[in-house]
Amino acid sequence: MPASDHGKSDRTALRVYIPATVPMLRELVANRELFPIGGTAFAVTPTLREAYASGDDDELAEVAMGESARASLRLLAAERDDVAESSEPSEGGTDPVGGTEPGAASHRPVYRRAVIAADVTDAKLRPDLDDAVVRLTGPITYERIASVHVDLAEAEPEVAKAVDVVDAADLGDTDAEFVLGDAEDHQLAWYAAQELPFLLDLL
Repeated sequence: MPASDHGKSDRTALRVYIPATVPMLRELVANRELFPIGGTAFAVTPTLREAYASGDDDELAEVAMGESARASLRLLAAERDDVAESSEPSEGGTDPVGGTEPGAASHRPVYRRAVIAADVTDAKLRPDLDDAVVRLTGPITYERIASVHVDLAEAEPEVAKAVDVVDAADLGDTDAEFVLGDAEDHQLAWYAAQELPFLLDLL
């Protein structure tokens, strides 16, 4: 839950919520830092506060995290497309996605949303993009991480369906929004930064 995370680590730091995927989390653990895709993150910004007539900081943090979790769906969609392109059947007729080659399962996307909560000092407000959007100018280092939030296994079927329709939902498709709602009914599980390597070992 982001509510318990809202405190700042220092006076100038801003708590941001960075959309991620399982491969990105593995990169974070391996390199001890991560470059957010497009520098995009979400936070409790002045514009977000103005957009809500009521709501305390914890409630607004939930909104920012929700926006980040939805952005994670878009990252999953891009990963799925990359896997599909790199898994075209070879001339011999083998199909990695179909599982006919050793290790084929490792190429498949892990349909779990992920959000990294971190405290940063380089966030730039971008209300022109959306109320909660900020841009980061550099990588997130491991010591800046407050917590990591990841879907449980039971959410994967709904998340996989949501990945298929997230673009349609952005365009206002009500059926797609319903499918997204099924995925977003699943709450992300909270993990401390030091727990992340052990979590990834289990996936």
